[in-house]
Amino acid sequence: MKIIVACEFSGIVRDAFIAEGHDAWSCDLLPTERPGPHYQGSIRTVLARVKDWDLMIAHPPCTHLAVSGARYFAEKRESGVQQEALEFVKMLMDADIPMIAIENPISIISSVIRSPDQTIQPWQFGHGETKATCLWLKNLPKLVPTNIVEGREARIHKMPPGPDRWKERSRTMVGIAEAMAKQWGVAQRGVAASATTESQI
Repeated sequence: MKIIVACEFSGIVRDAFIAEGHDAWSCDLLPTERPGPHYQGSIRTVLARVKDWDLMIAHPPCTHLAVSGARYFAEKRESGVQQEALEFVKMLMDADIPMIAIENPISIISSVIRSPDQTIQPWQFGHGETKATCLWLKNLPKLVPTNIVEGREARIHKMPPGPDRWKERSRTMVGIAEAMAKQWGVAQRGVAASATTESQI
């Protein structure tokens, strides 16, 4: 399959799909942390120029959406940044791609757009910690837990303040990425993936 992983600088989800034999690209305003197929720029540009993606997994920024920042919602609504963030999510959900997964923490996406199809935890996929992650799915099955482990530590939540805290909080855990690749990678529409070249994007 031909897969675009939107708003991913880590390359974790992209590389999980590549390991399963797919033609996967990541896209973010930041450069990729791992060498691999990556478009540095706007996902809007990629979606406008390349039309034949089979699957998109998108991680839209949660800064203005997550309920963990609810005390700032009035200010965010007044400035318009929250509405812009919601419009970005709607654009991703409405993309002309057969299969789509939108990933975000518990957020106002649920109340303003629609409820998630599934909420998962890292401890269901081999990581002994808690971090509720919501998935909004289009033509994809719910993820089946692969390795339920002990440990319910809120490690991500307890991270000390720092310039890179947001990066650490935003990375998809490897166990979840591998489950996505193995379970969604077989949900093909029966069309052979065509090679993506940098010139296309």
